[in-house]
Amino acid sequence: MTIEELLQNVDLVIECASQKAVRLIVPQALEAGCNVMVMSVGALADEELRERLFTLAKQNNCKLYFPSGAVAGIDGINSASAAEISSVTLTTRKPPMGLAGAPHVKALGIKLETIEKETLLFEGPASEAVKAFPANVNVAATISLAGIGFERTKVRVIADPALSRNVHEITVEGEFGKLTTRVENLPSPENPKTSYLAALSAISTLKKILSPVQIGT
Repeated sequence: MTIEELLQNVDLVIECASQKAVRLIVPQALEAGCNVMVMSVGALADEELRERLFTLAKQNNCKLYFPSGAVAGIDGINSASAAEISSVTLTTRKPPMGLAGAPHVKALGIKLETIEKETLLFEGPASEAVKAFPANVNVAATISLAGIGFERTKVRVIADPALSRNVHEITVEGEFGKLTTRVENLPSPENPKTSYLAALSAISTLKKILSPVQIGT
């Protein structure tokens, strides 16, 4: 059975493969009238793809769902964005080998196994971060969509051999005041590059889609 045939028989497509899969499958799913949950949110740093998906969803009366992933505070950012937000910063700390295979690490020839102390590997806008670490900081894309966009959202990626958990800290400032969140995530048992909470957020989103009661922003 082809993808096109499969899409005729489903209501919701859950993407949890890669940013490449978002580009290949999500447009087809929306064109077929399917709702879509996107886990590899970093793909939407591509403005052309982002606008295409949003347009297709509107034209075909479909829903695009973006789970909160491995962070807390997306609801607060959504609320704060109803007024002016001045800055959003995500700082991600992970054990060095949890960043293995990242394009940024490969491009710079960073030897993760030799890192002996907390080391800043990347600092820049979310638009660059999601390309540099596509399997590690998809949360930067979700934060960008909820807040002030990919260019104004700042990201820092730190390798810390003292850690056994993946740590995400978000700081938001704006007319509402200041919001700070910190989550210390256990890595997923199946994939140490991502956090277990990311999978749990997908499950929670599914429950929310089906529930007649909606809690939180």
